[in-house]
Amino acid sequence: MNLFGSCRIDPAKSLEMDAMTKATEILSALNDAAEGQSEVTLGHVNDQIGHRGTGALLAIPAALEITPIGGIPLVPSTLAFIVAIFAVQIAFGREDMWLPGFLERRNISAAKLTNAVDKLRPAAEWSDRHLGKHLHLLTDEPAPRIVAVAILVLCALVPPLELVPFASSIPMGVIVLFGLALVTRDGRVMALAWAASAIALWAVWKLWP
Repeated sequence: MNLFGSCRIDPAKSLEMDAMTKATEILSALNDAAEGQSEVTLGHVNDQIGHRGTGALLAIPAALEITPIGGIPLVPSTLAFIVAIFAVQIAFGREDMWLPGFLERRNISAAKLTNAVDKLRPAAEWSDRHLGKHLHLLTDEPAPRIVAVAILVLCALVPPLELVPFASSIPMGVIVLFGLALVTRDGRVMALAWAASAIALWAVWKLWP
C-alpha cells in the first residue's frame, strides 16, 4: 500500500514553471478542483497546483490560513505541517513532491475552498498586474533552498501561536510572500519577505505570553 502521494517537479524546470504561472491561474486551478464537488481531498488540490512549481506549493496552503479557513481550530497547524513537508523536500532538492497518504486523503469543504479563493483573488489580480521578473539573484538557485529553511522556522512557530487569536497568520503571511516571490521570480518581493520574516520573529517574541 502506497503511503505517499507524489507530484513530480523537476528542480531544473521548477523556477521556469513558476515564472510562467500567474497567481490568478493558481486560484483558477483551485476553483477547478472544487467545481461540482461537496468536498475536495488535499491530494487533489496538490495535483492541481503542484505542477505549477514550488512557489505555489508553499504559497497556497499558507494563503488559505489567512482566509476564514484559518479560523478553524488546528487548521493553521495542519496547513503549516503541509508547508513544512514541502519545504523539507525543497531544501534537499527532492524531485518528487509528496504528501503522506493520511494528509492526501483529508477532505476540505469545496464551498469553503471556493470562498477562500474568492477572498484571495483581488490580491492575486494585483500581483499579476504589478509583479514580475526583477532582481533574479534573489530568486535563482540556491535561493529556494535557503528560503525553504527559513520557512521551516516559520512553520514551527504556528502551533504555539494558535493559542493567541490570529497570531498564527503572522508567520503564514510571511510564507505567502516567500512563495509569491518564487512564483513571480520577483526579487523585490523576496527582499520584502526576508524583511517581513525578521519583523515576524520580533512580533512573535512580543506576542508570546
